[in-house]
Amino acid sequence: MDFSGVDRMLRSLPRKHRGRWVPASRGGAMAAAAVVVSESWPELELAERERRRELLLTGPGLEERVRAAGGQLPPRLFTLPLLHYLEVSGCGSLRAPGPGLAQGLPQLHSLVLRRNALGPGLSPELGPLPALRVLDLSGNALEALPPGHGLGPAEPPGLPQLQSLNLSGNRLRELPADLARCAPRLQSLNLTGNCLDSFPAELFRPGALPLLSELAAADNCLRELSPDIAHLASLKTLDLSNNQLSEIPAELADCPKLKEINFRGNKLRDKRLEKMVSGCQTRSILEYLRVGGRGCGKGKGRAEGSEKEESRRKRRERKQRREGGDGEDQDVGDTGRLLLRVLHISENPTPLTVRVSPEVRDVRPYIVGAVVRGMDLQPGNALKRFLTLQTKLHEDLCEKRTAATVATHELRAVRGPLLYCARPPQDLKIIPLGRKEAKAKDLVRQLQLEAEEQRKQKKRQTVSGLHRYLHLLDGNENYPCLVDADSDVISFPPITNSEKTKVKKTTSDLFLEVTSASSLQTCKDVMDALILKMAEMNKNTLENKEEGSLSDTEADAAAGQLSDPSTSPSAAKDGPSPLVVEQVRVVDLEGSLKVVYPSKADLATAPAHVTVMR
Repeated sequence: MDFSGVDRMLRSLPRKHRGRWVPASRGGAMAAAAVVVSESWPELELAERERRRELLLTGPGLEERVRAAGGQLPPRLFTLPLLHYLEVSGCGSLRAPGPGLAQGLPQLHSLVLRRNALGPGLSPELGPLPALRVLDLSGNALEALPPGHGLGPAEPPGLPQLQSLNLSGNRLRELPADLARCAPRLQSLNLTGNCLDSFPAELFRPGALPLLSELAAADNCLRELSPDIAHLASLKTLDLSNNQLSEIPAELADCPKLKEINFRGNKLRDKRLEKMVSGCQTRSILEYLRVGGRGCGKGKGRAEGSEKEESRRKRRERKQRREGGDGEDQDVGDTGRLLLRVLHISENPTPLTVRVSPEVRDVRPYIVGAVVRGMDLQPGNALKRFLTLQTKLHEDLCEKRTAATVATHELRAVRGPLLYCARPPQDLKIIPLGRKEAKAKDLVRQLQLEAEEQRKQKKRQTVSGLHRYLHLLDGNENYPCLVDADSDVISFPPITNSEKTKVKKTTSDLFLEVTSASSLQTCKDVMDALILKMAEMNKNTLENKEEGSLSDTEADAAAGQLSDPSTSPSAAKDGPSPLVVEQVRVVDLEGSLKVVYPSKADLATAPAHVTVMR
């Protein structure tokens, strides 16, 4: 019998394990190998012993163990048939899941294999996984998913219950033609950040994906969009921004449930349409397509009439701003509209600036900021609702902070200019929310210990709070942070903010930041959503006039401020006033502009009841 494979495996194991092997015979070598492998994966023994349904494999030691297993998951993992949730993230040595997954994990509902090194294909293919509902393969090195090396068979469907598929951040040049047959109940498909130049025709055939409601394929190389996309009867959200599209098919307007579209960053032949996709609401764009666009006389007249009406409305708003007084307040009260006023940098004597250091390029390169004035967080549970708003954003649009992270600060405590940089964990100090000052290295270690304690107490692999986001730091030699003019770290994304700039009930002016490792457009989209939700919440707070009391310490702190109407949004006037959004510039260390938010293209998809005054 040839034992050379066992010898090679043992030589690849960590030295501390190799030292325990003193073979007496070739048979002893086999037994020793089994013991070492068993000791290398204590999580699997624990999951088997406690009959766990959830398993998370991550952390700095994972790469070495996967490398020792040949770049695959250990076979013993596939002997846990009770697993419903499996996540293996941030492992640069994981090149393939390994054989036995489909047969060994028949009850798997969620499979998360993001930010690994899977590719160029999947061998063997993943399916059939009859119970799988969520599959996340984002941030890998996948180039193609052909039959036998892809997601699963098409006949019968390999993933019959799959609802969410995330393939973003790979190198895919084409999608498998049988994707719709493999996953016929798909509802959400994320293809952002690949190399796709077209969609397979089978994806849009009638009845192929009757439940698909979200399709994202931004930051690809798409050259055309088939008119057959109209066959996606449940489509609600479509993001094809930053591609190479020259036309948008008029049939897109026939999608009966379509509510949100994004075609920014495409060079369209119809320049009017190109302008519209950068600044108009989805409804207006679809109407333009529906009536035939520039080539239809009737449609042209309607479009021009709409533009004239928009122009008149903007002139009225500018006149109201110049005149001030009761007219604007009356307009707000009469129409019930939300008002957002954008304060341009040229109008602001002390604009806030964020400087970006080049080392963040390899960690978390994108950031946008904004200042919002006029929030009223004092009544009732307004502050709690504001914090809940951020949590929901992190769960949904930010994809559990994997796509982006939001941070909000008490503006009075922020001293600019700010520096967005990356530091080694041992050099990054912060006073985290609700904790004492600590180095990032010690904070992360403490959170890891707390997470492990949570798992033991609850006998579950998933954790709550900040502990859920620790895996996002895996593999980073430096951690991103935002530093103020006092050299204090006020933000450590995606983990926590600083106690120094904590938002309280007395806060009315805020500095907002959104960071992302995905794209600048992601930051802008999240910031748009945050500000619009803040405006909606502020309006409801002022209208409902909730009653609530401050804590004693906050009441003392606020006592000297409430006499000044400018510090209380609801005290200045009887009616609601617009939130003011101040532009924030992001520049490099030489002062060259990287981005300014909000620009003319931002906040462009505001709902009909929101008026943005620029």
